Amino acid sequence: METIEIPVKTIPIMAKTDVLVIGSGPGGLSAALACAREGVDTMLVERYGCFGGNITQSMIGTLAWYRSNDKVVDAGGVGCEFEQRSREMGASLSIFLYEIIDTEMFKYVADTLVQESGLVPVLHCSTVDVIMEGNKIKGVITESKSGRQAILAKRVIDATGDADIAHFCGAPYRLDPKDTLEPVSVNFGCSGVDVQTFLDYIINRQTSIADWGQESGEKEAKEFSTFLVEPFTKAKENGEIPEYAHLASYWNDFTDAGEVRSLNAIHMPGYDCTDVQDLTKAEIEGRKHVMWAIKALKKYTPGFDKARLRTIGASLGTRESRKILGAYNLTKHDVLNEARFKDSIGINPEFLDGNNTAIMPSTGRYFHVPYGIILPQKVENLLVAGRCVAGDKITHAATRQMMCCTVTGQGAGVAAAVSVKDKVTCRGVDISKVQKALKKQGVRIE
Repeated sequence: METIEIPVKTIPIMAKTDVLVIGSGPGGLSAALACAREGVDTMLVERYGCFGGNITQSMIGTLAWYRSNDKVVDAGGVGCEFEQRSREMGASLSIFLYEIIDTEMFKYVADTLVQESGLVPVLHCSTVDVIMEGNKIKGVITESKSGRQAILAKRVIDATGDADIAHFCGAPYRLDPKDTLEPVSVNFGCSGVDVQTFLDYIINRQTSIADWGQESGEKEAKEFSTFLVEPFTKAKENGEIPEYAHLASYWNDFTDAGEVRSLNAIHMPGYDCTDVQDLTKAEIEGRKHVMWAIKALKKYTPGFDKARLRTIGASLGTRESRKILGAYNLTKHDVLNEARFKDSIGINPEFLDGNNTAIMPSTGRYFHVPYGIILPQKVENLLVAGRCVAGDKITHAATRQMMCCTVTGQGAGVAAAVSVKDKVTCRGVDISKVQKALKKQGVRIE
């Protein structure tokens, strides 16, 4: 690749803070709220114009779609608070035992939570580099309409989803070949749907959780799913959709106004979410797939004959890219055998969806989420939250889920706050103090 030389510039300092959180998806928003509630100065930087990440940008309103019966053990904490506050503010509904967040209304719910917490929000601001002193992160460089600016911080939490900050810092990570990564998605919604006819069709089908992945148990084969593939199969058979297109819809939201607001039908493998060219191609290709999907739904799905496009997600839905190498790396054995850790920062139901695995926690099984997976190697005063925490391919099917992202985010936020108060590094933090503070915030640790 050709390069150019840029003259050294003096960069103004936008702000100084105790804890800086980069990215406001479920992990970053949880981290920032948790940290601010510990009484520590906190700043939250987001590249888009609203908070919520995968919820608001990609239209995914199901934080806990594993919650199929009353045996499921919830993590508690901020993730459940997202659902509760959405319910109180008229921004959710219940369907098939699931709590579905209205992803448009959640933009306002998130604003409210941020403003109540007293943290400092910054929207429309991208982070492009880091400020290092040896192996310690001291702040970041941002780009926005205000130009290039610096933010200095005592602790930084990388909640970018792609471990961008860890990468800039030189922290070790793993990025698998793109043909082995989980597919990307472009979500969409439809209006003009005869919802009752559609629901009758869905309920009378024999579709189970086991249809999601090859590695499923006997109980998953008996558990109901809204998984929808028939219209796309018929369209392929009739030459209306190319063979290479991977269309199968997980839908989860409807209204009495004739809307099905979120159809997760577009799954495109072979894209690297850290490559801007791949991201561009995927966004454009994904919207083409949306048009194919709507035509198939209109022709082959009861209730959709008069349907039309309502919305397309504002950003590509991404599932897998960089994974940090942590102080501990979670394993398949851990998540499938109810692992327990002394440095637990929360629990997560044994829900796995991804890499050809589909497991539901309907028997009450869960595993501990250890602090070590959010602590990157070789870099000090940096924590990582969300889907890029340390672990293998199978554990990623669990830790990438939004509720688990809130667990790692809240753990990171509290740990950063405790380390600032005690004037120790994130690596040297007293985990018992972190756990005590998390419990006070409603997190289930054991």
